[in-house]
Amino acid sequence: MDVLWSPWRYDYIKSAEHSPAAVCDGCVFCSILNNPATDEENFILHRAGYNFVILNIYPYISGHLMIVPYEHIADLERAPAETTTEMMELTKRCQTAIREVYKPHGMNIGMNLGKAAGAGVAEHFHMHVLPRWVGDANFMTAIGETRTIPESLATTYEKLKTHFLA
Repeated sequence: MDVLWSPWRYDYIKSAEHSPAAVCDGCVFCSILNNPATDEENFILHRAGYNFVILNIYPYISGHLMIVPYEHIADLERAPAETTTEMMELTKRCQTAIREVYKPHGMNIGMNLGKAAGAGVAEHFHMHVLPRWVGDANFMTAIGETRTIPESLATTYEKLKTHFLA
Protein backbone atom coordinates (compact mmCIF):
# COMPACT_ATOMS: atom_id res chain seq x y z
CA MET A 1 0.00 0.00 0.00
CA ASP A 2 1.25 3.45 -0.87
CA VAL A 3 1.26 6.07 1.88
CA LEU A 4 0.88 9.70 1.03
CA TRP A 5 2.32 11.85 3.81
CA SER A 6 0.70 15.22 4.33
CA PRO A 7 2.05 16.73 7.55
CA TRP A 8 0.53 20.10 6.68
CA ARG A 9 -2.90 18.58 7.52
CA TYR A 10 -2.01 18.41 11.22
CA ASP A 11 -2.14 22.21 11.55
CA TYR A 12 -5.58 22.17 9.92
CA ILE A 13 -6.84 19.43 12.26
CA LYS A 14 -5.54 21.21 15.35
CA SER A 15 -7.06 24.55 14.27
CA ALA A 16 -10.48 22.92 13.88
CA GLU A 17 -10.40 21.94 17.56
CA HIS A 18 -10.28 25.60 18.58
CA SER A 19 -12.62 27.11 16.02
CA PRO A 20 -16.16 27.85 17.16
CA ALA A 21 -18.66 25.11 16.45
CA ALA A 22 -20.85 25.67 13.45
CA VAL A 23 -24.29 26.89 14.35
CA CYS A 24 -26.91 24.34 13.37
CA ASP A 25 -30.02 25.86 11.82
CA GLY A 26 -31.83 22.65 12.61
CA CYS A 27 -31.48 18.97 12.13
CA VAL A 28 -32.11 17.83 8.56
CA PHE A 29 -33.90 14.68 9.77
CA CYS A 30 -36.15 16.59 12.17
CA SER A 31 -36.84 19.14 9.42
CA ILE A 32 -37.90 16.35 7.08
CA LEU A 33 -40.22 14.90 9.71
CA ASN A 34 -41.80 18.32 10.26
CA ASN A 35 -42.00 19.09 6.53
CA PRO A 36 -45.59 19.19 5.21
CA ALA A 37 -44.47 17.55 1.95
CA THR A 38 -45.52 13.96 1.34
CA ASP A 39 -43.36 11.00 2.28
CA GLU A 40 -42.73 10.45 -1.43
CA GLU A 41 -41.49 14.03 -1.86
CA ASN A 42 -39.25 13.56 1.19
CA PHE A 43 -38.15 10.08 -0.02
CA ILE A 44 -39.42 8.42 3.18
CA LEU A 45 -39.98 4.77 2.30
CA HIS A 46 -41.40 3.58 5.61
CA ARG A 47 -42.49 4.87 9.01
CA ALA A 48 -42.25 2.41 11.88
CA GLY A 49 -42.90 2.91 15.58
CA TYR A 50 -39.56 4.48 16.58
CA ASN A 51 -37.66 4.93 13.29
CA PHE A 52 -38.22 5.76 9.65
CA VAL A 53 -36.49 4.55 6.48
CA ILE A 54 -35.41 7.20 3.99
CA LEU A 55 -33.30 7.45 0.85
CA ASN A 56 -29.99 9.22 1.28
CA ILE A 57 -30.36 12.28 -0.97
CA TYR A 58 -26.56 12.35 -1.36
CA PRO A 59 -26.13 8.64 -2.07
CA TYR A 60 -22.86 6.85 -2.46
CA ILE A 61 -24.67 4.58 -4.91
CA SER A 62 -28.26 3.87 -5.99
CA GLY A 63 -30.19 2.15 -3.22
CA HIS A 64 -28.40 3.96 -0.36
CA LEU A 65 -30.92 3.91 2.51
CA MET A 66 -30.86 5.24 6.05
CA ILE A 67 -32.79 4.19 9.14
CA VAL A 68 -33.32 7.21 11.38
CA PRO A 69 -34.87 7.38 14.86
CA TYR A 70 -37.69 9.86 15.35
CA GLU A 71 -36.00 10.96 18.56
CA HIS A 72 -33.31 13.59 18.02
CA ILE A 73 -30.33 11.96 19.73
CA ALA A 74 -26.64 11.90 18.86
CA ASP A 75 -25.42 8.97 20.93
CA LEU A 76 -26.37 5.37 20.20
CA GLU A 77 -25.85 4.34 23.82
CA ARG A 78 -28.47 6.88 24.96
CA ALA A 79 -31.17 5.51 22.67
CA PRO A 80 -33.96 3.44 24.22
CA ALA A 81 -33.78 -0.30 23.60
CA GLU A 82 -37.02 -0.30 21.61
CA THR A 83 -35.51 2.22 19.18
CA THR A 84 -32.32 0.25 18.59
CA THR A 85 -34.11 -3.10 18.43
CA GLU A 86 -36.51 -1.78 15.82
CA MET A 87 -33.60 -0.15 13.96
CA MET A 88 -31.88 -3.52 13.59
CA GLU A 89 -35.10 -5.16 12.37
CA LEU A 90 -35.51 -2.37 9.82
CA THR A 91 -31.86 -2.79 8.81
CA LYS A 92 -32.59 -6.44 8.01
CA ARG A 93 -35.68 -5.41 6.06
CA CYS A 94 -33.66 -2.83 4.10
CA GLN A 95 -30.99 -5.40 3.33
CA THR A 96 -33.64 -7.79 1.99
CA ALA A 97 -35.25 -5.07 -0.16
CA ILE A 98 -31.92 -3.93 -1.59
CA ARG A 99 -30.84 -7.51 -2.29
CA GLU A 100 -34.09 -8.24 -4.16
CA VAL A 101 -34.11 -5.01 -6.18
CA TYR A 102 -30.42 -4.45 -6.93
CA LYS A 103 -28.84 -7.92 -6.58
CA PRO A 104 -25.57 -6.52 -5.15
CA HIS A 105 -22.40 -8.50 -4.52
CA GLY A 106 -22.28 -7.20 -0.94
CA MET A 107 -23.58 -4.54 1.46
CA ASN A 108 -22.20 -1.77 3.61
CA ILE A 109 -24.18 -1.40 6.82
CA GLY A 110 -23.10 0.96 9.55
CA MET A 111 -23.01 4.26 11.39
CA ASN A 112 -20.65 7.20 11.57
CA LEU A 113 -20.98 8.52 15.11
CA GLY A 114 -19.58 12.01 15.56
CA LYS A 115 -18.14 14.53 13.14
CA ALA A 116 -14.63 13.08 13.42
CA ALA A 117 -16.00 9.68 12.36
CA GLY A 118 -17.48 11.16 9.19
CA ALA A 119 -21.06 11.76 10.31
CA GLY A 120 -22.72 14.26 8.01
CA VAL A 121 -25.46 14.73 10.62
CA ALA A 122 -23.61 14.16 13.88
CA GLU A 123 -26.39 15.34 16.17
CA HIS A 124 -28.94 12.70 15.04
CA PHE A 125 -27.55 9.17 14.73
CA HIS A 126 -28.70 6.95 11.89
CA MET A 127 -27.88 3.64 10.18
CA HIS A 128 -26.69 3.45 6.55
CA VAL A 129 -27.53 0.46 4.35
CA LEU A 130 -26.19 0.43 0.80
CA PRO A 131 -25.52 -2.09 -1.92
CA ARG A 132 -22.01 -2.70 -3.24
CA TRP A 133 -20.64 -4.39 -6.33
CA VAL A 134 -17.15 -5.52 -7.18
CA GLY A 135 -15.60 -2.61 -9.04
CA ASP A 136 -18.25 -0.01 -8.14
CA ALA A 137 -15.63 2.42 -6.83
CA ASN A 138 -13.94 3.37 -10.06
CA PHE A 139 -11.54 6.10 -11.13
CA MET A 140 -14.32 8.72 -11.11
CA THR A 141 -14.67 8.35 -7.34
CA ALA A 142 -11.05 7.58 -6.52
CA ILE A 143 -9.31 10.13 -8.75
CA GLY A 144 -11.98 12.51 -10.01
CA GLU A 145 -13.77 12.84 -6.65
CA THR A 146 -17.04 12.45 -8.53
CA ARG A 147 -19.73 9.85 -8.05
CA THR A 148 -21.76 8.49 -10.92
CA ILE A 149 -25.28 7.55 -9.80
CA PRO A 150 -27.06 5.56 -12.54
CA GLU A 151 -30.66 6.44 -11.59
CA SER A 152 -32.66 9.30 -10.11
CA LEU A 153 -33.82 9.31 -6.48
CA ALA A 154 -37.41 9.10 -7.72
CA THR A 155 -36.59 5.91 -9.63
CA THR A 156 -34.82 4.41 -6.60
CA TYR A 157 -37.83 5.34 -4.43
CA GLU A 158 -40.26 3.65 -6.82
CA LYS A 159 -38.12 0.50 -7.02
CA LEU A 160 -37.86 0.13 -3.25
CA LYS A 161 -41.23 1.47 -2.04
CA THR A 162 -43.15 -1.75 -2.75
CA HIS A 163 -40.88 -3.61 -0.33
CA PHE A 164 -42.05 -1.40 2.54
CA LEU A 165 -45.82 -1.56 2.03
CA ALA A 166 -47.85 -3.17 4.82
